[in-house]
Amino acid sequence: MRNKFAVPLIVLGVLLMLIGIGQRTIWAPPETESVSAPAEAGNAVITVLDTELLAEHPDGVEITVRSEAPFTLAVGRANDVEAWVGEAAVNRLGAADGELAVETENGEAQTPNPAGSDLWVVEESGEGELSYDWDAPESGEWEILLAADGTAPAPTDVTMTWENDATRPFAVPLIVVGALLAVLGLALAFLRSGSDGPRRSGRRSSGTETGSGDRQHSVSGSTSAFTATARRRPAFLAAAAAAVLAAGSAPAAALAAESDGGSLPVVGDAQLERILDSVAATVGAGDAAKDASMLKPRVEGAAYAMREANYAVAGKSGDQEAPVPVAAEALRTQSVSGAAGWPRTVVAVTQGDGNPVPQALLLVQASARDNYKLVSAVQMLPASTFPQPPTGTGADQIPADSDNGLVMSPQDAVSALADSLTAPDGENKDTFAANRFSEDVVKFQQQVQGDPKNEHALNAFQHAADPAGTYALRTDDGGAVVFGYLSNTFSSTPKEAGDSINLEGTVYEALTGQATTDKGIDVTHGEAVMLYVPASGSTGQAVVVGADQELLSAKLK
Repeated sequence: MRNKFAVPLIVLGVLLMLIGIGQRTIWAPPETESVSAPAEAGNAVITVLDTELLAEHPDGVEITVRSEAPFTLAVGRANDVEAWVGEAAVNRLGAADGELAVETENGEAQTPNPAGSDLWVVEESGEGELSYDWDAPESGEWEILLAADGTAPAPTDVTMTWENDATRPFAVPLIVVGALLAVLGLALAFLRSGSDGPRRSGRRSSGTETGSGDRQHSVSGSTSAFTATARRRPAFLAAAAAAVLAAGSAPAAALAAESDGGSLPVVGDAQLERILDSVAATVGAGDAAKDASMLKPRVEGAAYAMREANYAVAGKSGDQEAPVPVAAEALRTQSVSGAAGWPRTVVAVTQGDGNPVPQALLLVQASARDNYKLVSAVQMLPASTFPQPPTGTGADQIPADSDNGLVMSPQDAVSALADSLTAPDGENKDTFAANRFSEDVVKFQQQVQGDPKNEHALNAFQHAADPAGTYALRTDDGGAVVFGYLSNTFSSTPKEAGDSINLEGTVYEALTGQATTDKGIDVTHGEAVMLYVPASGSTGQAVVVGADQELLSAKLK
């Protein structure tokens, strides 16, 4: 009876395997599919591959761009790309009926060259033909921008190629089922052949029965043991699985945190590294040449004013120390804004070979088409700790005049520090915890005012906050890290007619060109500070975390 099924099963199995193999070879569909846009579909200066088009290829797609002129391919978050495009004319590439459709929106005929923008997560240059393997850098909505130089038409000759999903779904099942049927047919034929052998007759002895029973018991016991082993997970595998589950749960938790109100940092790690490299290189070149004009592409605000003054003083006094260098690495910690709009703020704490202590760098991007610029660089004070930034999300930017969630607004905190330095025993004497910066400044002022050599002069110190230099980011505990800029003016005036102030041998003589003055002198220093302001309801004091000071000018009255 078994022979009747064996041959048909073998034949059917082989036939199914052949059909399955055929579907994987001679009848297989093309391995890839592609769509293209017309080469001259639009003449706008920017071309954008929109979010919906890229989202259709979650497993990635090869994008080929052809253009006779040099061009830039840039990948950025959809919000950032759209902000950079602004009111410019743009060719938008999207999917329509299985093809690439190009729709041109009118607008500004020219833009800046997008090459080198800090907004881009990925940037590549091409000429002739460029192939780029697109895969979303991380979760979120993304777009790709193509442009020549901001004046010439952007490329539109684009082809997208991806793996063909239209496979033969039954090919593998047919091969597997065919193989199983063929094996089953062979097994039946083999069993039939074995059953045709000589049979042992007669009643088995009790010993044989016992032996047979022993063998059956042994087989049964082995089966039971195998089943138990298969169902029990070894300890080291259980631990590994637990670790995998825990690691797999972490991203979900992070995403949950983001969806519960947190926003993604506007700058990724690779972007920040690239920005810091550029800033450090620009500042290094300016420091080496002592040329402030070289700083302008990457430096402004307090950082620019202090370095410009340092170069100017160094040009007149050989005793002037060079500013502390700005290092791109090692990156100790960072706090990155989660703001969708502009300006955007990033804080990076670095320490290079030339930095005796970590240095906090405040970077600000004024608009989508501007690059980040160094606005403040302060040295961490002894025994200070950088306030913990939010975990897993971007930091909220706090308006300078807002005390929402804080014991005082960022601007009030900077003004309070200025007041505590001008009047150490005034109303703000207990606003800040004891710190090295305040102690050194106050000690110097007291020494000048108490020095017998200065008894013929009226000496006064005045610290004032510059509202334009105040920036704040929310910390993990609800407080804020605040950057501020103070002007520290030392005014010395002779007490009586005939009295004079001796400047001989000082840097002030080099700056004013006078060894003495009978009218007086005003000396101004710039003071960049980094503060921590506690969350509202806290009983703790504000803290001066970092500071830097630079001589700006010395002017005779």
